[in-house]
Amino acid sequence: MGEFDLIARYFTRPAQGRAATGAAGAVVLGVGDDCALLQPAPGMQLAVSTDMLVEGRHFLSTVDPVRLGHKSLAVNLSDLAACGARPLAFTLALSLPSVDEGWLDGFSRGLFALADEHGCALVGGDTTRGPLNICITVFGEVPQGGALLRSGAKAGDDLWVSGTLGDARLALEVFRGTLELPAELFALARARMETPAPRVALGQALRGIASAAADVSDGLLGDLSHILRASGVGAVVDADAAAGCIAARAHPAFDLGDELQRLCALSGGDDYELVFTAPATAREAVAQAGRASATAVTRIGRIEAAPGVRIVDAARAPVEQRFTSFDHFV
Repeated sequence: MGEFDLIARYFTRPAQGRAATGAAGAVVLGVGDDCALLQPAPGMQLAVSTDMLVEGRHFLSTVDPVRLGHKSLAVNLSDLAACGARPLAFTLALSLPSVDEGWLDGFSRGLFALADEHGCALVGGDTTRGPLNICITVFGEVPQGGALLRSGAKAGDDLWVSGTLGDARLALEVFRGTLELPAELFALARARMETPAPRVALGQALRGIASAAADVSDGLLGDLSHILRASGVGAVVDADAAAGCIAARAHPAFDLGDELQRLCALSGGDDYELVFTAPATAREAVAQAGRASATAVTRIGRIEAAPGVRIVDAARAPVEQRFTSFDHFV
């Protein structure tokens, strides 16, 4: 199968071309020309983000291609969520070592299932032969002046996180051979690692409520640090409140020590949740945003004027434990 046959069979859909499927009126021209044409609605700004996934670095060779297709788009949609943007469209650049039709079928099904869920059209991209590498650029729209940024946190704000934390790290430690989990518990953690749920609806619901936001991809503390630097503030983080967000804790077989739980929750990575700040007076509004988007939200600390991060336990005692976040070059 040649390159263009591959694209036609697995990545071109009947609605694509002129007026491709996507957010209403946004995609004027999709797959088939040298460029796609997007038209944001009046009063909206484009939000654009790119993520690359490399085999052996971001995913294992044994991952189900359906799940990999899902995750490849999910990590990009998570960036739109952190900005409070609505998804419009995406491009896909795919490097393949060979043409494996079974793999391509599963990957494209997983990719398009999530794309359809969020009304996000594939409008172009590229394919080539090489090591397995997936690069997606996603486009969204957000009202002018309404985007959630990293730079708005203020002293006195509450610190929040969405959904669950740490389960992906538990699965990774099993793959690394440093941890053993019962089969059912490992399956739960692995699903969190391989099929994250981008919090797109929550991000949009938080516009006008949250003062700053970022997506949690490299670990909670690492991604929180981006907010703190951009805002010129510090934070106190309740490590036990964060560890309480580990979904696997609800399983009867869960039996891990406090240190490992805190490590997974605070610096695990691959969570694709939102960490955000909001004024203390907005607690009910934040809770309502969570209910409206069917997403759990947990208050895990507060923003302080003094720079740096103080980590405490449930009793507000300092936690003397070293935490690091993922870095591609370390």
